Amino acid sequence: MTGHRLRQALASLASVPVTLFGLVLVTFLIGRAMPIDPVIAIAGDHAPPDVIARVRLEMGLDQPLPVQFWIYLRNLLHGDLGHSVMTSRAVTEDIARFFPATLELATTAMIVAVLLGVPLGVVAAWRQGSRFDHVVRVFSLAGQSVPVFVLGLVCLLVFYAKLGIAPGTGQLDVAYEGLVPHITGMLVLDAALDGDWDEFWDAAAHLVQPAAVLAYFSMAYITRMTRAFMIEALSGEYIVTARAKGLSASRILWRHAFGNITVRLVTVLALAYAGLLEGAVITETVFSWPGIGLYLTGSLLNADMNAVLGATLVIGLVYLVLNLLSDLAYSLLDPRVR
Repeated sequence: MTGHRLRQALASLASVPVTLFGLVLVTFLIGRAMPIDPVIAIAGDHAPPDVIARVRLEMGLDQPLPVQFWIYLRNLLHGDLGHSVMTSRAVTEDIARFFPATLELATTAMIVAVLLGVPLGVVAAWRQGSRFDHVVRVFSLAGQSVPVFVLGLVCLLVFYAKLGIAPGTGQLDVAYEGLVPHITGMLVLDAALDGDWDEFWDAAAHLVQPAAVLAYFSMAYITRMTRAFMIEALSGEYIVTARAKGLSASRILWRHAFGNITVRLVTVLALAYAGLLEGAVITETVFSWPGIGLYLTGSLLNADMNAVLGATLVIGLVYLVLNLLSDLAYSLLDPRVR
């Protein structure tokens, strides 16, 4: 059984290079298909023709498409994503600088979404057809129907502009900028590690609104899927048998029914977390959160193709890693897979 599990893990790992190559190829082709000339973005709209020709030659854009892809792939294998026109730094350095803020925001939102969404879905399924179930369904439907940027703007208008009980945009108040040491790149954690609790509470306060917006969006999806899985599980014959044995409601609900949906729920949570990392693009723009989403938006507006392709590749890689981890978790959670 251990050898079979090892073979499954090796098979999953073996598919990673093929998938990653496909991701790189698609990213490269999208970059070449976009109606943006990276040479003009670097040299400027009014650059002389000889300067444009020299920059195009230096970037290898005068070569056939397969040769360009080989150059791109070779640079990528050396960890070189090019330089950003917008920041004048290496794209890998920019991603290392901006991604921790996105990770902090998405992880906080995911924790809140799981802690609230899963119990709501379970209880709604247990009390199917009740008033509580109807409220949860409306709440979940609204969460997936209202655009994230609308919800973010409403939060800023109500809690910041009108009531004044929440801080504005950004990750930290201007009075604390530059004072938090860069340890992990996640300001709340860095401030706590540094022991500066004034900065910690300020960073946490700035985190609340964008994290709540993302958490609501993800919680709606998790709640709906959990409820659907639980309704199916509660209709099984083993639940009838458990009730006939006189088992308590909580044991039937959480050990038997919920335990049966754990494997499918892992996939939902992995996709929801990846979606948060991707969906943070809009939320970060609304709240001026200095993460990979804001970096990607600014790069698009400035026709900074190296930065756009690098950020897109990172987001795709996150999806790939989370999908791989969810596949590996199957063998640990489901004895039928083992």
